Amino acid sequence: MAAVSSMSKMYGLCFRAVRQTAGLKAYRLLQRRGFRVTVLQLQQTFDSSLEKPQFPGASAEFVDQLEFIQPNVISGIPVYRVMDRQGNIINPSQDPQLSKETVLNFYQKMTMLNTMDRILYESQRQGRISFYMTNYGEEGTHIGSAAALDPNDLVFGQYREAGVLMYRGFPLDHFMAQCYANADDLGKGRQMPVHYGSKDLNFVTISSPLATQIPQAAGAAYAVKRENTNRAVICYFGEGAASEGDAHAGFNFSATLECPLIFFCRNNGYAISTPTNEQYRGDGIAARGPGYGMLSIRVDGNDVFAVYNATKEARRRAVAENQPFLIEAMTYRIGHHSTSDDSSAYRSVDEVNYWDKQDHPISRLRHYMTARGWWSEDDERSWRKQSRKTVMEAFERAERRLKPNPELLFTDVYQEMIPSLNKQRESLWRHVQQYKENYPLDLYEK
Repeated sequence: MAAVSSMSKMYGLCFRAVRQTAGLKAYRLLQRRGFRVTVLQLQQTFDSSLEKPQFPGASAEFVDQLEFIQPNVISGIPVYRVMDRQGNIINPSQDPQLSKETVLNFYQKMTMLNTMDRILYESQRQGRISFYMTNYGEEGTHIGSAAALDPNDLVFGQYREAGVLMYRGFPLDHFMAQCYANADDLGKGRQMPVHYGSKDLNFVTISSPLATQIPQAAGAAYAVKRENTNRAVICYFGEGAASEGDAHAGFNFSATLECPLIFFCRNNGYAISTPTNEQYRGDGIAARGPGYGMLSIRVDGNDVFAVYNATKEARRRAVAENQPFLIEAMTYRIGHHSTSDDSSAYRSVDEVNYWDKQDHPISRLRHYMTARGWWSEDDERSWRKQSRKTVMEAFERAERRLKPNPELLFTDVYQEMIPSLNKQRESLWRHVQQYKENYPLDLYEK
C-alpha cells in the first residue's frame, strides 16, 4: 500500500513538471514573437539620421563621410591687444583706466627690473656671480600679470619671472643676496642664482628642472579650491616647457578637477636655441586649451594693459567658477637664454634689434605715458639715474656680506639631527680642517 502511495505522488510530481515545462515553452514562444514584432516596428519607424553618439568619451555627431581633421581647421587664434606699438589705445572700451600712479609704478618696476638685469648680467661676466638669466623684452608679461593678481594668490614661476616677485615687493637686497648666495639669502645659499622664492609673498621657490611647477600648481590649486578661500594659483612657463609631459598632466588634472588656476605661457620665440617652428606644428600653445576643456586666450605680451586685462578676467572667473584658464602671452626674448648661452649662434642681430627697437614693452608704455603728459625726457633721465644708483647700492651691500654658515648645510631637513646626517657633518669638518688652506672660513658667518 505504501508503494502504491509513493507511485501516486511521483506520478503527480511528473505530471506537474510536464505541465510547467509546456507552459514555459509556450511563454517563451510568445516572448520571441512579441520581440520580433517590436523589432519590426522599430525598424519601420527608425531614422538613422537622428541617431546620436552615446560614447562617454566625447561630445560629437555621427558623419557618413571619411574625413581627417586638418590642423588648420580654424585660422590662427587672434592676439588680443589694447595698445598699438606707439602706445595708442585701439578700443577705448578695453582701456583699463588705470590711475597715473599705477601706470607710473608699472613703468618704474619694468625699468628697475631692466636695470637690475644689466648689472647682474655684467657681474656674472666679471666672475662675481656664477650664473644669471635676464628678462629683457618680457617685462610686460611680468608686471601686467602680477598687477592683476591678489596678494594672497599663489605663484609658481619657471625662472624668468623676477618682475612678478619685484612687483609683489621683493626687495632688491633679497634679489642680490640670492644671486650672491650670501648670509641674507632666504634660501641660505643652497640654490643657484635666479632661483628666487618668498613664503611671505606667496611665491614658490623656483626649481631648475623644466615644467615641474605645472603639475605642482594643479595640486596647489585643487587644495585652494577645497579650502574655499577665494584664492587663485598662477603658473608661469615658457612655450618650450609646454612640450614636457608635465604640462599635459597639469592641464588635464586642473581641468578634470576644476581648479582655480591660471596657466600663463610666455611664448618668447625660443626654447633656449630651438625656435618655435621646430618645437610644434600646431597653432602655438593657446590652441591646446580647448583639447583639455580649458578656456584660452592669446595676448600681446608686449602690451602691459592687454596682459593686465586678460589676467584680471581669468583670475576673476577662475575663482568664481572653479575652472582653469590658459593665457598665451606672445613676446620675444631679447637677451640670451642665460649667461651659458650665445644666441648669436642661432639668430641674427637684425632680428633681435627689431624687437628691441620697434616693439619693446617698456618703450610702448613710455609712449602711452608721454602722450598723456605723465612722463618727460627729464623724468626719464632722473629715474634712470636714480634706479641705477639704487640697484648699485644693493649690489655693493650684497657683495660685502659674508657667506652662510656651513652648518646650515645640515639643517631644515630633519627636526633633530639624525645619526647618518651627523656622521656626514663630522666628516665635512674633518675634511675642512685637514685642507683648511683651501677653505677660507673667514668669508663665512660664524
